[in-house]
Amino acid sequence: MIAISIQDYVKKTVKANPGTDAEKLTASCNAVLNDKRNGAVCQMCGGEIWAAGAAVTGTYLCFTCMTGEADDSGDYEIE
Repeated sequence: MIAISIQDYVKKTVKANPGTDAEKLTASCNAVLNDKRNGAVCQMCGGEIWAAGAAVTGTYLCFTCMTGEADDSGDYEIE
């Protein structure tokens, strides 16, 4: 995963998805990241959640359970 700040992640997401509410996404990122730091785990496999994906979807899943892919090397993770 490629580490990214919440601010940069929100900026990239809004640019790619112009209808996205930046304030709501920022709040969601902060909430999910806080939950991850406090032990939230993937609802399917119990692994570490993918905070960047969970902030957008509202579903606490790991990268693989959310995307069906194993290679996360080109994807962002908020920190």
